[in-house]
Amino acid sequence: MSKAEHHREWWRGSSIYQVYPRSFQDTTGDGVGDLRGVIQRLPHIASLKVDAIWLSPFFKSPQADMGYDVSDYRAVDPLFGSMEDFDALIAQAHRLGLKVIIDQVISHTSDKHAWFIESRAGRTNAKADWYVWADPRPEGSPPNNWLSVFGGSAWEWEPTRRQYYMHNFLSSQPDLNFQNPAVQEAVLDAVRFWLDRGVDGFRLDTVNYYFHDRQLRRNPALPAARRKRENPANPYLLQRHLYDKSQPENIVFLKRFRALLDQYEARATVGEVGDEDRSLDTVAAYTGGGDKLNMCYTFDMLGEAFSPLHIRGCIEGFFDRVKDGWVCWAFSNHDVERHVTRWTPPGADPQALAKLAIALLASLRGSICLYQGEELGLEEAVLTYEQLRDPVGIRFWPGIKGRDGCRTPIPWNENLPNAGFTQGHPWLPVSDGSRAAAGQENDPDSVLNVYRAALEVRRNSAALRIGAIDFVDATEGVLAFVRSDHSEKILCVFNMVNAVRPFIFPPRTGEALLSNIAADAGPTQRTTCDLPPYGYIIARLK
Repeated sequence: MSKAEHHREWWRGSSIYQVYPRSFQDTTGDGVGDLRGVIQRLPHIASLKVDAIWLSPFFKSPQADMGYDVSDYRAVDPLFGSMEDFDALIAQAHRLGLKVIIDQVISHTSDKHAWFIESRAGRTNAKADWYVWADPRPEGSPPNNWLSVFGGSAWEWEPTRRQYYMHNFLSSQPDLNFQNPAVQEAVLDAVRFWLDRGVDGFRLDTVNYYFHDRQLRRNPALPAARRKRENPANPYLLQRHLYDKSQPENIVFLKRFRALLDQYEARATVGEVGDEDRSLDTVAAYTGGGDKLNMCYTFDMLGEAFSPLHIRGCIEGFFDRVKDGWVCWAFSNHDVERHVTRWTPPGADPQALAKLAIALLASLRGSICLYQGEELGLEEAVLTYEQLRDPVGIRFWPGIKGRDGCRTPIPWNENLPNAGFTQGHPWLPVSDGSRAAAGQENDPDSVLNVYRAALEVRRNSAALRIGAIDFVDATEGVLAFVRSDHSEKILCVFNMVNAVRPFIFPPRTGEALLSNIAADAGPTQRTTCDLPPYGYIIARLK
């Protein structure tokens, strides 16, 4: 890849760090993180050797869903600061060599958005069909069986219009009607506003939820065998979502979105695809061809499954389907239980697993995304019902405890009040000051410094960032593959279980670039090596 191509496609093989602003750093004492706090901690992010940050929503919002309910797409919520703070953040990030990606939550708005206030007022105003409205069935029930991800029907009654409106999430998050060209234009105008302010890209929230079936056809049930086997706590997962999302029209709009970005230099998109049955097929449709999204991510690696077979299946499944698109892998984000907790079995060392996880993630083909705090080895916080702020946890407790456990504030210094996050009362409790960044800074074997080492190895290797991947058969519990480009081949081996596993190294294995295996037990000394629990090695092949 030439320098010009690398500049234009900086996102390909990049490492992205997700910042959840309200839990990152508070500078005002109100207990909620803010944009100035992000600016203050940008050197920490830059020290990880990542390429970009992704900012979760900071737009004006009633905060019913922690900012994913936007009431003004062109304004910074005072909770997080001002537009001047945002401009300063962009400038400082760019000085540190970091790109800035911002969330775009455009499948729905807040019910406090001016567009919805006008739309709900009557059936004849200028924005009457900017949202998804439908008449009731003759007996007064909703028009179909669509469900909300956050519980209950996806339809809410509006007495002024005497119609139902659709909401895939909270009833205070009405869905925009993307079948209306005026809605598409308004959304793209908001995107253009941020492009003109210098953002480098967008993470598109729920990117496959933009369009609905015009005929409002009912979703079928999952097959009986799957319903019995999976038995989910959320009834949303009992349907096959054929008609309320992932519609063909989505692809046409994504081409319009991409055409807008292509008017600017070196901008990028990453889409969140939530599709239980068709995730890889949807990603393939959304990224292939070079005229839609630059890359997508799914929840395939954000669940309970953690095994060589699963990881290999995800990667081969994507690249078998997509020849000219790209993917972004993540193990954690603001919506799921932290991976150290999800994947550490009883009796195992969670910090050992945390180190293995970043060595693995940094070796995967595709771009990668880290969620704030995972570089400290943070585990899921255990909260009481009274401490919850997440509407999902409040609605489904105790069967589903919500997302607050992964959203607790970052601990910066164990010796400061609230571990240095705030001088006030934090919006969620700071859960684990013992994992604070300051305490890990000077320990070369800390999770933090293993993250830095792994991400630097990735940054310095074209083979790891964009090279081919070829899997190697190995002992049960061991994942092995070779990453390669025209200049180098790199062997990557990971023992993903809490037990010793043997691995036969090729005779040409050279010195390790990253490893937690003792030097006198490694492949430079012998062909067969016993990998310790969660042992890993990344080494050049001669």
